[in-house]
Amino acid sequence: MFEKILIANRGEIALRVIRACQEMGIRSVAVHSTADSDAMHVRMADESVCIGPPSATDSYLSVPAIVSACEITGAEAIHPGYGFLSENAAFVQVLEDHEIGFIGPTAEHIRIMGDKITAKDTMRRLGVPCVPGSAGGVATVDDAQRIASEIGYPVIIKATAGGGGRGMKVARDAEGLEVAFRTARSEAKAAFGNDEVYLEKYLQRPRHIEIQIFGDGKGRAVHLGERDCSLQRRHQKLLEEAPGPAIDAETRARIGKTCADAVAAINYVGAGTIEFLYEDGNFYFIEMNTRLQVEHPVTEAIFGVDLVREQIRVAAGLPMSFGQEDLVLNGHAIEARINAERLPDFVPCPGRVNVFHAPGGLGVRMDSALYAGYTIPPYYDSLIGKLIVHGRDRPEALARLKRALGELIVDGVDTTVPLFHALLEEPDILKGDYSIHWLERWLADSLS
Repeated sequence: MFEKILIANRGEIALRVIRACQEMGIRSVAVHSTADSDAMHVRMADESVCIGPPSATDSYLSVPAIVSACEITGAEAIHPGYGFLSENAAFVQVLEDHEIGFIGPTAEHIRIMGDKITAKDTMRRLGVPCVPGSAGGVATVDDAQRIASEIGYPVIIKATAGGGGRGMKVARDAEGLEVAFRTARSEAKAAFGNDEVYLEKYLQRPRHIEIQIFGDGKGRAVHLGERDCSLQRRHQKLLEEAPGPAIDAETRARIGKTCADAVAAINYVGAGTIEFLYEDGNFYFIEMNTRLQVEHPVTEAIFGVDLVREQIRVAAGLPMSFGQEDLVLNGHAIEARINAERLPDFVPCPGRVNVFHAPGGLGVRMDSALYAGYTIPPYYDSLIGKLIVHGRDRPEALARLKRALGELIVDGVDTTVPLFHALLEEPDILKGDYSIHWLERWLADSLS
């Protein structure tokens, strides 16, 4: 087992990893920018190293600075959290070259799944259902029009290196395809330095369903059910729940086994998430995230497992501590992402937190790096906390979420808490009857 782990991240996810290390008797090293000198992850870690100025490019994304921090502190392995360098194959290769352990998948698997066309081809070959679309990148408008006529409108053009909704455009007919195609390529070039795009059938009312998998790198893998992440704004998730309200036990077992078998076949190691659009009983693969997800706590809640602990164990060469037969679903869990943003425009709202009170009680978990007197810096993501609730069933989880939101106090900055209060009054949310388009339509109606 590792004796010392460096966490190449910040905020609540850094705290999450530090806590797992503490329980396992592993010393932890926090890295931080000058803007995060007073951050909670710096205070809680056994050691800390400043790796640069506020800009993420010069600190949390600086591979030389992070590798140097490992060498200075003697850390044997790095946990990347999510975001930043967590899915950077070149970073993982550098760690391998320096004989530093990476608590995550191999560089090869990150590369395969990081390119959406390669990932789709790989998953199709492994028996995972995919959205009808182009076989690879589409270079010209003429090719795009030919493919669109074959699979039928509407279609969506996506950047192969995309993420977060950038480089994605919908064309509902042949007339709008040319503009959508050129715009998607332009956005992709600006955002990712790669203008390659591909086409897929655009589903009308799908849900976003993701399957949590875990592999030991030796041909053994399990699934831990699904999460429904359909409540999104501009392709950014705001609320996630597990199990999904639209998925029954038979469907869960079927798609879960398909995913587990697929990653076992490629000897995948560690945590990963296979994401689908789900409509009319059919699953369509969209991408695989080769890391821990922001919403992993809802899976931990319903299965009673510690995914970070398991990541560390497997990365250290130990066997998985559970098999598929050990994973028995218990109850329902929901996570609300609390952002420091000003409604109704969702403008980031950094600033000093005068008072912070985390909710508590049975079935309530608050993952946050906030404390009274902390100043939220303007340089990073606006996520300031994740409120996770667990109940015997979905109605109890919803009631618990409503109660916990009422207890949460963040004074000094605006947050998205009022949004969740409003959503919990909506019949569609209470029934679990929503798609990936529901929230944006609701917001448009609410603001009109």
